Amino acid sequence: MGDNDLGLFRSEFSFRMLKLTKKADYGLIALKHLAVNAPASSSAKEIAESYGIPGALLSKILQKLVKNGFLRSEHGTNGGYKLARDPKEITAYEVIRTIDGPIFLTACFTEHGYCVHTDKCTVRDPLQKVHEGILRLLASISISDMSADSSKADAKKTESKPEADLAKSADRLYDVAIPPTTM
Repeated sequence: MGDNDLGLFRSEFSFRMLKLTKKADYGLIALKHLAVNAPASSSAKEIAESYGIPGALLSKILQKLVKNGFLRSEHGTNGGYKLARDPKEITAYEVIRTIDGPIFLTACFTEHGYCVHTDKCTVRDPLQKVHEGILRLLASISISDMSADSSKADAKKTESKPEADLAKSADRLYDVAIPPTTM
């Protein structure tokens, strides 16, 4: 199945547009796992088995996160991975950008910033605002935020329905209000 079969756009510069890859998803899952279980370390195998992530792929992601200063690798019998930075200081934006590269909503927001429609485009400016809003949102969500929601949900499992907890978490993190449709 090619990229276009999934509705993705690949520009002439081969940038993927606004799609969280499995690698970025797995990286965020691993960082959240390590934050929730801190100060203990966790092995790649332990994390992979906990979330059903392919071990070899997760190992590569974790190595990249070590190389870029998000994690520390500890060798030995009780070795594994630990966060190298405070989870409050690690944002979803940083992690996604480190794993996937720059995040673009459309081709006109790449470093080259040009497409065949740029001169006549009527939606570039509004889409630029959307693009900047998405980047700000990702930069405002820390691994600590993600971990705190997990801890709260675990503590309240017996008190309320999981769907209600999810809705509350999404509203708090994203501050999203969806306007009613007018059809």
